[in-house]
Amino acid sequence: MEKGKTGYKQKLGALGERTAVQYLLKTADYRVIARNYTCFLGEIDVVAQDQETVVFVEVRSGTTPFAGWAEESIGYRKQKKLRQLAAYYLAEKGWQNRAVRFDVVIVLFTTKDFCVEKIKLIKNAF
Repeated sequence: MEKGKTGYKQKLGALGERTAVQYLLKTADYRVIARNYTCFLGEIDVVAQDQETVVFVEVRSGTTPFAGWAEESIGYRKQKKLRQLAAYYLAEKGWQNRAVRFDVVIVLFTTKDFCVEKIKLIKNAF
């Protein structure tokens, strides 16, 4: 993957999401219910289940020089949008009474060969 090429951010984002899902399945023992759930309000990266809790997961990925950017990029507006999406998703499934949590997975890749350098799971991020 080369910087400057069309779709670089999209490819990096897709790689980050695949990596995050693998991490959630193998390391965190989540059960993935949906990936890239889309409705008229927007998109949720991952919907998972952690025991009895429905978990809406926002994935942020980048390369090591931008390590702080990933966590700081989920501001009030993005949180509000994710809460709206989650409410819509739960209503659509008839799951309004289920326990809900919002997690963030940050995937940092090396700049040269895009190997995973670090994965950080933030449970109850907001």
